[in-house]
Amino acid sequence: MNNISKSDWQLFNKLLPKWQERYINRLNQEYKKILDSDDSPSNKFWKLEKRIKADRKSPGVMVEVSKRSVFQTLLQLILEKVITDEDLNGFSEELRDGIDDVVKRLG
Repeated sequence: MNNISKSDWQLFNKLLPKWQERYINRLNQEYKKILDSDDSPSNKFWKLEKRIKADRKSPGVMVEVSKRSVFQTLLQLILEKVITDEDLNGFSEELRDGIDDVVKRLG
């Protein structure tokens, strides 16, 4: 679905930074748990390094923003639990239905 409306595009650009901040805050809380664990300092360091390396690839952290990729990015954000269906409130019904259809097919 590459035909993104102007209003969907504008809303996406407005909300994406907020979603990313919320997601990164959640990651930071998870990182704190790693650091607060009873593990050895070196094990904590390497667990955290591995985790951050993996998390950097998430669209909740870093994503290429383009109008052509809005649908795919929203789908990834939903599938990776960066955002929920409720976060799509305000987007066009067509876009939300398209996302829902793909999510249902993926199970």
